[in-house]
Amino acid sequence: QVHLVESGGGLVQAGGSLRLSCAASGRTFDSSAMGWFRQAPGKEREFVAAVNWNGGVTNYAHSVKGRFTISRSNVNKMVFLQMNNLTPEDTAVYYCAGRSGDTAEYSRDKYDYWGQGTLVTVSS
Repeated sequence: QVHLVESGGGLVQAGGSLRLSCAASGRTFDSSAMGWFRQAPGKEREFVAAVNWNGGVTNYAHSVKGRFTISRSNVNKMVFLQMNNLTPEDTAVYYCAGRSGDTAEYSRDKYDYWGQGTLVTVSS
């Protein structure tokens, strides 16, 4: 079992940056792949980024590739999402997710644990 708590959301102007953090608890974190998803008002929850169990493999949605970076610290049981060059289209609630498997998956159905979400608002 992994318990997840996100932080770092807020209001930022277009072109700005934010760094989201996800604090994890649970004995299986070291072997769990982690991901970030987001959900904008009236839209489905969508994949943003994922990292495998040791940080060696990362995957990104096309819309964020080159702007966002996912990373993790197994020592501190943390996952991060560095978001640069933000646009109003990035406005959403961002969710940290974990899975029992160790590979970085795109599908939300592959993830077993979810945080409560943190709101990111990008103004134009």
